[in-house]
Amino acid sequence: MSSSLDTNRPIFQQIAEQIEDSIINGSIQEGERVPSTNEFAAHFQINPATAAKGINQLVEQGILYKKRGIGMFVAEGAKHQLIQQRRNQFYQSFIIPLKSEAEKLNISIQELKAMIDRERDVHED
Repeated sequence: MSSSLDTNRPIFQQIAEQIEDSIINGSIQEGERVPSTNEFAAHFQINPATAAKGINQLVEQGILYKKRGIGMFVAEGAKHQLIQQRRNQFYQSFIIPLKSEAEKLNISIQELKAMIDRERDVHED
């Protein structure tokens, strides 16, 4: 669990994203219990209702499920579902605008791929 929150974005959304990130990076596995509303509230010094809103958002998406009296757990297939959602968001937020800007600058798809390859090569050394 990250120790700080961004005051410029809704806290409940950040709680949900932290849980999602933990599922995607494998620090919370499918079938494992996630921190409770009260644990999030105490850690971040926020209202439990705010933490609950973030957790409930993930329940509505089928990422988490509740075991009565025990807590919230990561659903089977949650990691795959989250990765697919994030890949789609990545495409919408980065690839479409990148391609649009490249077209304005008369950069071909081949040139764009070469730029990406060049960047990858620089960071692999």
